[in-house]
Amino acid sequence: MSEAPREHRLDTPAGEICWFEWGEPSDRPSLLLLHATGFHARLWDQVVAALPTGTHVIAPDQLGHGRSAKPASLSDWATTADVLLPLVDRFAGAPLIGCGHSMGGYVLTRLAAERSDAFAHIFLIDPVIMPPEFYVGAADAPVPDPAEHPVARRRARWDGWEAMNAHFASRPPYAHWQPEVLSDYCRYGLLAAANGDGCYLACPPALEASVYQSALRTNPHGWFGAVRAPVTVIRARTGERAGNLDFSVSPTWPGLGAVLGAVRDEQWADQSHFIPMEASQRLADLIAKQF
Repeated sequence: MSEAPREHRLDTPAGEICWFEWGEPSDRPSLLLLHATGFHARLWDQVVAALPTGTHVIAPDQLGHGRSAKPASLSDWATTADVLLPLVDRFAGAPLIGCGHSMGGYVLTRLAAERSDAFAHIFLIDPVIMPPEFYVGAADAPVPDPAEHPVARRRARWDGWEAMNAHFASRPPYAHWQPEVLSDYCRYGLLAAANGDGCYLACPPALEASVYQSALRTNPHGWFGAVRAPVTVIRARTGERAGNLDFSVSPTWPGLGAVLGAVRDEQWADQSHFIPMEASQRLADLIAKQF
């Protein structure tokens, strides 16, 4: 699809959520796309462009990201998910197909459990979901200071999206992304400074750091039993991770598909964790089979 999306706002108790829409609702399913930590809804643009004409697509900026409300920190991924329930409810009565990448996959399992009749299928694209034992005791641990996380030291200010794009184009992991996707990341991932002096990351580094630090605080295995929709799990290549921020290989628990009774559970061994950014046409083709 080549059309530009329409931008909307949704008031929630946690703050305003920005969401984008392509196409119009019909008797066919609508597609809900959920992005990863630190990113934004418009990173799906190239996937949407590769979908069949007429597909109705909904893609929100998750809380703290993009053009949505910015709390000081995000300490619970379940709360981040629940903020989107009014958006799911907005399309009640028509089947939804969900596709979530990384944190977006985690969030999608929560939405599919809370609204078990809403989804006709969910695609979990290398979701950041760990084995059950990883979550034991995490909720009771002290909340770390986001300033201590390396992501908090990311460069926040840029003269413009072109400068950001040029900076990242030759650097991993961005050098492996499709150039159009990197441009979308930079173009829509910055907000103009209030004083007119350049632009700033739409997901502030300290806020992004708090998301990483809270990844284990709520155990998603407790709601997996309520997920009724058929599940597809797509995992990136496997290997030894060099640290929690090494996304050259998959962070997904290999046993996830079996626990969820996935109808499809496969590894795309030629891709890193950033599957939507590297293989948008392949992913769009996979999703389109459900329409």
